[in-house]
Amino acid sequence: MKSMLRYMTAGESHGPALVGILDGMPAGVHVTSDLVKAALAERRLGYGRGARQKFEQDVVHLLGGVRHGYTTGAPVAIMVENSEWPKWQTVMSADPVPAEDLLINAGTGDEREIARNKPLTRPRPGHADLPGMLAYDLPEARPVLERASARETAMRVALGELAQQFLRQAAGIELVSFVRSIGQAALPPDAPLPAVSDREALQESPVRCLDEQVAAKMMQQIDEAHENADTIGGTVEVLAYNLPVGLGSHTQWDRRLDSALAQGLMSIQAVKGVEIGEAFWQAGVPGSQAHDQIVPDGQGSWHRQSNHAGGVEGGMSNGSVLQVR
Repeated sequence: MKSMLRYMTAGESHGPALVGILDGMPAGVHVTSDLVKAALAERRLGYGRGARQKFEQDVVHLLGGVRHGYTTGAPVAIMVENSEWPKWQTVMSADPVPAEDLLINAGTGDEREIARNKPLTRPRPGHADLPGMLAYDLPEARPVLERASARETAMRVALGELAQQFLRQAAGIELVSFVRSIGQAALPPDAPLPAVSDREALQESPVRCLDEQVAAKMMQQIDEAHENADTIGGTVEVLAYNLPVGLGSHTQWDRRLDSALAQGLMSIQAVKGVEIGEAFWQAGVPGSQAHDQIVPDGQGSWHRQSNHAGGVEGGMSNGSVLQVR
């Protein structure tokens, strides 16, 4: 599915700022820097988040494509400043710096700050460090990890808020996200899906889970991992309500809705698997159980008795709630 919107991001985790451009946004979509700031503030929420999320303050600048609160049809340019830049402006300087400057502290008087300038030569498993160093013939991992960092998702959130406003204002499409599992703590498969009206309650939950008993178990999993100096994985799910039928196409691989969704989600740092609907469950059952029966409603329309396919069939939206995890 070739999207009408396309985006690019640039910038490093400890650089002066992240920048992004969203092309293809039509004119007349109501957008403000406060809307983007609210989305970025939501990104920092969550039980057990790292220390950086607590002091990271996102200063947003809409640099182009928006005038007096409405998009103009031109590419939208956004910058999100890095509040920690003063500590990093020597080691992350775009211009050359004297070698001796990399042997002193970052200006705090704390000798431990010297470590900020040291080459990073011990690659971490599960990260881009080693393959990046080898692919780009680099003597250390700093140039790789600075760009591969999940800090890049701050700009995706900023640009995504614009896309979300477009979907809402142009077509009444509403998105809802929640956490389905953390470690061994998981919602049961038949748990009711959160509705659009549940978004505020989801934001108030430390783990974005409406089932309080499961949420408590999720937090326990995080606490146990922290006590063991470890981390823990999980599963998140996104729902799209009010999608029209026929988004995407069955005619070419790059026009399929499920193809575009999988690529977009797999490109997020740390994501290692994408499931649409109940795909992994479907893989183990006969087709007679896997398919969503189409039933006429007696009034010239139809409905489905289930949504195992997650709202996508043949590369197109089918009118059911879109479910991606």
